[in-house]
Amino acid sequence: MHVFVAGATGVLGQRLVPQLVARGHQVTATTTSRAKLALAEGLGATGVVMDGLDPGSVAEAVASARPDVIVNEMTAISMAHAGKPDIKHPDKWFAITNRLRSEGTDNLLAAASATGVTRFFNQGYAAWNGEPTGGWVKTEEEPLNLMPGTAANPVLSTLEQAEEKVLKFGGTVLRYGSLYGPGAIDDQVTLLRKRQYPLVGSGSGYTSWVHLDDAATATVLAVERNATGVFNIVDDDPAPARDWLPYLAQCSGAGKPLHVPVWLARLLAGDQAVFMMTEGRGFSNAKAKRELGWKLRYPSWREGFRAELAPPSN
Repeated sequence: MHVFVAGATGVLGQRLVPQLVARGHQVTATTTSRAKLALAEGLGATGVVMDGLDPGSVAEAVASARPDVIVNEMTAISMAHAGKPDIKHPDKWFAITNRLRSEGTDNLLAAASATGVTRFFNQGYAAWNGEPTGGWVKTEEEPLNLMPGTAANPVLSTLEQAEEKVLKFGGTVLRYGSLYGPGAIDDQVTLLRKRQYPLVGSGSGYTSWVHLDDAATATVLAVERNATGVFNIVDDDPAPARDWLPYLAQCSGAGKPLHVPVWLARLLAGDQAVFMMTEGRGFSNAKAKRELGWKLRYPSWREGFRAELAPPSN
């Protein structure tokens, strides 16, 4: 197939494109910078400069490529686009990403309609943002937590609205867990090594993780099987912060994380950080494994963190 990957030079796109190419697919890979065209082409794709927020740019890129499938992985979370991570103000930190998930998704869907592309795959999110009632691990059928009244609400609401648009189109939403792997959590590791990433309160809030390579594999399978609907793309091991954060610190060569009370964390880091670490709900990958035939290279973050971060033994 000819697959159009929007946002192909991001951390996930860089793992996705080579897998698509290795399985015999033709790939058009978009980037926002001419300086990154060589990177896209080095992945085995045809590189195209595209501004996801410019309807004309998107329409031209898709019309020129005439793909069979569009995969939307556009974000602007890196420091080059969004500046220093600001978990206390995710509405500001994710401002450009929110526009890409809103206007950018609209532009891609319009371009798909104009060129007759019916197969559309969109990035979603399923890490700690399950509805905070009932069990600690959620399926695709259960509601997400939009954190109304907090600075996280614009980010989470935009994700929900994008899902609704894509599903109405007849497309597919791949709700990735917290991504880790090359380039994905460098900011978190830096904070851990500076002992600026503390455990909050009870640390009982759950998070679901997934390695970039496993997320890419699930995406390839979804494309090849023409899957539709919503899929949680997470590993087998949703876990509370009190388990994964100290282990991430250990694998990173950092000291044991400090522990701070909820009231102080809310003051310093905001509602999202407190919720994630104290009330967050993880997600089940049973549907993705069953319907996509997905097998994970790293079934648990325990294996993945160690493989990615632990220094080699002599």
